Parts: sequence; C-alpha cells; structure tokens
Amino acid sequence: MTLYMAKPSLPQGTRDFGPETVRKRNYILDTIKSVFELYGFQPLETPAMENLDTLMGKYGDEGDKLIFKILNNGLENPARQEQVKEDFELVLKGKNVKGITERALKYDLTIPFARYVAMNHAQLTFPFKRYQIQPVWRADRPQKGRYREFYQCDADVVGSNSLLNETELTIIYATVFSKLGLNVQIRINSRKILTGLAELCGGADKMPDITIAIDKLDKIGLEKVKEELANKKIAAENITIIETYLAITGTNDQKIKALKEVVGKNEQGKKGIEEIESVLSSTRYACDDVSFDPALARGLNYYTGIIFEVKAKDVQMGSIGGGGRYDDLTGLFGVPNIPGVGISFGVDRIYDVLAELKLFPDDVHVGTQVLFFNLGEKESNKSFELLQQLRQQGVRSELFHETAKFDKQFKYAEKKNIPYVIIIGEKELNENTCNIKNLSSGEQKTIPAGELIKHTF
Repeated sequence: MTLYMAKPSLPQGTRDFGPETVRKRNYILDTIKSVFELYGFQPLETPAMENLDTLMGKYGDEGDKLIFKILNNGLENPARQEQVKEDFELVLKGKNVKGITERALKYDLTIPFARYVAMNHAQLTFPFKRYQIQPVWRADRPQKGRYREFYQCDADVVGSNSLLNETELTIIYATVFSKLGLNVQIRINSRKILTGLAELCGGADKMPDITIAIDKLDKIGLEKVKEELANKKIAAENITIIETYLAITGTNDQKIKALKEVVGKNEQGKKGIEEIESVLSSTRYACDDVSFDPALARGLNYYTGIIFEVKAKDVQMGSIGGGGRYDDLTGLFGVPNIPGVGISFGVDRIYDVLAELKLFPDDVHVGTQVLFFNLGEKESNKSFELLQQLRQQGVRSELFHETAKFDKQFKYAEKKNIPYVIIIGEKELNENTCNIKNLSSGEQKTIPAGELIKHTF
C-alpha cells in the first residue's frame, strides 16, 4: 500500500520567516530594544499560554471571542466520551468547561504582565519598567496587516502615577520611528474624557458601548456608529452629544477649547483634559507630530487614563502602535493600587509598512560579510586558518563547503548578499597573500595574509 503525504501547509493567519525576513525583523526589534534600554526598561518574558480565567473578561466581550482556547489532553478516555461530547458542544458555544479547556494562548502581553506583577510585587522595585517582545494569538479573520499569530513589543511602567511616564512613552514612540525613517502621527486621548462623555450620555455604565462604537469610526463611518449606539439603547439626544464630540477638529489647542465646551464641566472630563494638556506641553519640543484625537477610544476596557495610537502617514495600514494607562489592572488579580501605563509596537505591521515604503537599509540583508573561496585542500586549509582569525575579530565569515568552480562560488556569494570574497589560490598560497574582491564595486586587491585581520570589511 502506498501512503501519500498531504501537501504541507500552514495554519491560516500564520507565517514562516526566512533568513532575509528574520534579518529585517531583527533590525526593527534591535532598534526598538535600544531605545527601551536607553530609557531604563528591563526585559521580561511570560509563557505562551495562561490559565483561561487569567484572560477571560479582561478584553471586553468582543476581545473574549478572539481568545484561542486550548483543549486539555487526555480527552480520548473512552469512559468519558459521551460527557466530553456534551462538554465540547458547550465549549463551541463559548462556555468554559473545567476538564475540557482551562488554558488559552495569550491574547496580548499586558494582562500576562499584570498577572506577573500581581504574583511578584513583593520582590519588585517600583516603579518597575519592563519591555517584552513575544508572539501573541488572536482568533481573528486574517487579512493584510492582521494575523492570528503575531509579535507584540511592549514597554510598561508600573508603580507610578506620574505623567512623566506618558511623556517619556510618547517620546519613545517618536524616537523609534525616527530611527526607522518612518513618518508617523502619534494620537492621544484620555479615557477620563470618554468617561465624562459617557456620564453626560446616560451614565458611566454606558462607557463600554460608547467606546466600542467610537473605536470603529474609521472603519464604518459616523452613520454606522450612530446606528450601533442606537442599537445599544443610547438615547437620541445623547447620540447628538456624541456626534458633536466626534465633530471636533482643528489644531490641538482648538480641539481642546471645543472639548471644554462639551465635557469640560464634568469632573472626569476636566481631569482628562488637564492630563492631555500636560502631555502635549511636555512633548511639544521633542515630538513633531503628536495629535490630540477625541475620536480615539481603544476599545479595551482596562484603560483608565491617557491612551495612545500610532499610524504611518504614507501608507494605508491600521495602527502600528497603541497603549495607555491602566491603573486598575493588577486589582483584577487581587493586588490593588499599583498604577501602570504602557505602549505596544505592532512589529508585523511595522515590517509591512517599511517593506512597502522600501525603508529597510541596504545592509540589513547582510549576514556573512566575507566568503573564502575553496580552491583545493592546501588552499582551503590556509583559508580556514585566516577565517578563524577574522571570526575572532568579530567579522562574520565562512568558507565555501567544497572545492568548486569560480562561477559556482561567486553565485553563492551573490545569492547570500555576501559583500566580500577572499581568494587564495596556488599563487597566493606560495606568496602568503590573499586576494580580496568587493562584489559591489568590483574592486580587487592583493594584500599580505598577515595583514588581513587589519582590513576593514
């Protein structure tokens, strides 16, 4: 009997990353890490999976639907087959059934970080500043810029109420994207302003309905937002207030002035406006394009203060960064009164934007810097000796794996974007020299073998 293997494939919404892609991604990540470290942030990692009750109920109803639940192992027990079938049907309906699904892939990095802080707060030095770069998973519909498995890159500060943190996180955004050569707009708002709006439009309990609807403004337009608000039983006169709020435009100063007319008399609204004014003032000379956006809502329920969103100016793409203050987050795990604020970089979307705009530097493709040709046993032995000397100097080098014609070895160097080749043939071996060729310029020169380690590649 002949067995036929199914054609290999990937789960929808996931990707393989080849060497060229990984180098480009590392360029992005190394740029971000360098800025995080500059501002005193420390690295942290948490498991790929969390207990289901750690995640559920933290992202709002729509977020909860996108959590990837993990089925427990051992479900093949024949004695439990009928019960498992019934339980599994409940799982498909969105229920959590102990014994069937008790864990889930993490939806973001913030909730696991809050769980970490809650578990380790007695040992941490506050304010605790951490950065974290790991994959997360969402059961979303895959499309351009939206994947089911993707990397997040977060920086958070916990244990401080100071708006200095919001100021520095704004400047971190500006610094990173400047280093990447990407023109962006950093948008900020305050959930306190949105709380004030909700209190004016039926009560604070309307806040989730209002923010989820407002958060869709760019995608579905004002009329659809109004329809959604009406479906959530928001009164017509209150929808009018929200429409007036969403119509606020102009410069930052003009928007704040108009905003004070709408929510400035509400206590929460007033506090939010004061925080926005403070951050705009303190970042004025460090960031070129920080914009106050009343329509920015960020639908996640855990934000309580300033919120952020970053968009690229020169390409059609969703947000490439976002975050905000979440003073009550660790309270969800029984450890109250630890304030926090954080931002996230959408690494996969940033990659797509840099690729579309051709902003990756040319040398990002370079792995191996020098290839030694293999022209025979004696020649390759000498090449290997020099190769090791270069490696000890930090020069990324390799020797072609077998004796081969020049054409084959040149093609190997070209396909791997290796900028230099070193040729040691019988003549160079006898004269103790080596031939260095720059493949970009075509320049070629012969130097004494002993001087190779002094050469700049």
